[in-house]
Amino acid sequence: MTEFAAVKAALKTQAVETPSWAYGNSGTRFKVFAQPGVPRTPEEKIDDAAKVHEFTGAAPTVALHIPWDRVDDFAALAKHAEERGLKLGAINSNTFQDDDYRLGSVCHPDAAVRRKAVGHLLECVDIMDATGSRDLKLWFADGTNYPGQDDLRERQDRLAEALAQVHDRLGDDQRMLLEYKFFEPAFYATDVPDWGTAYAHCLKLGPKAQVVVDTGHHAPGTNIEFIVATLLREGKLGAFDFNSRFYADDDLMVGAADPFQLFRIMYEVIRGGGFTSDVAFMLDQCHNIEAKIPAIIRSVMNVQEATAKALLVDRDALAAAQRSGDVLAANAVVMDAYNTDVRPLLAEVRTELGLDPDPVAAYHRSGWAEQIAAERVGGQQAGWGA
Repeated sequence: MTEFAAVKAALKTQAVETPSWAYGNSGTRFKVFAQPGVPRTPEEKIDDAAKVHEFTGAAPTVALHIPWDRVDDFAALAKHAEERGLKLGAINSNTFQDDDYRLGSVCHPDAAVRRKAVGHLLECVDIMDATGSRDLKLWFADGTNYPGQDDLRERQDRLAEALAQVHDRLGDDQRMLLEYKFFEPAFYATDVPDWGTAYAHCLKLGPKAQVVVDTGHHAPGTNIEFIVATLLREGKLGAFDFNSRFYADDDLMVGAADPFQLFRIMYEVIRGGGFTSDVAFMLDQCHNIEAKIPAIIRSVMNVQEATAKALLVDRDALAAAQRSGDVLAANAVVMDAYNTDVRPLLAEVRTELGLDPDPVAAYHRSGWAEQIAAERVGGQQAGWGA
């Protein structure tokens, strides 16, 4: 098999999960900007996600967020997705939008609040049973704003206890994915602030517990690809939340701020065997001023392009340059791959899969945007936090 044939074969297997909340209205902390045709129900979010998969061929699952996507019958929702060529993906918990969680959820000093939070997480596992989802994704806004506000070590003990309860409830084929974020909304101490804290908890819990790397959840200058390489080496990288950042957790389109960083991350994924393992590639983005479905399609394409370039790195030549200590030659191998225009290659992949080579143009020609704007009138539009 030629180099390009092998790359194309690998790209045909790639899957990027899209988030249900990205299809709803969102905005800044000052204003949520409504758009015509935004979904009003979880079913309509799935309908939009199906369009992304229809035109990219690479987005076969959609993540749910509870309670934003709560329905009376989750098995029926899974069937709705299946009828549209999708499966339901990760179930995302929410322990940050209730008044009781002002001082934290699973780390709260009040045991009654902690029980409430754990109860919600166990409900999410019940939902996984109904939907056939493999992954429970956990992100906690827990932390403190002031020195002395709470005991930092005790908060870690409370976190460990809660995680253990949820871990014990998981089925044989289910996982919990622990996300970290170095600040916001907690400004003095965050209870899961970095990959080391998440890794330590997951290591103690066992093989069903894995770390999530959100590409927007790091301090400026953090070498995310080093974190990826280390977690892969330890067998503890469970998933990505792909987005892009300039300042903090901006949740912009993946690859928008630093496409070279995305390429470097994907190279380490491929180098560490993560591309052919159980690592889940998810988007976690909000589209505030741009049209939502085209932005999600573009995001999937950005991941595909970074992956294609990473697959083109001549690893034999790179290893030889590294062994000989030829710094410039090693860097040139990496840069040659990054500077390759992979858009024609991906157009070939799509054509061979029976897809339009230009997914964004194909979407605009489909008339879906006009159809949903005309049909989705009345009711309550979905939005971030709705």
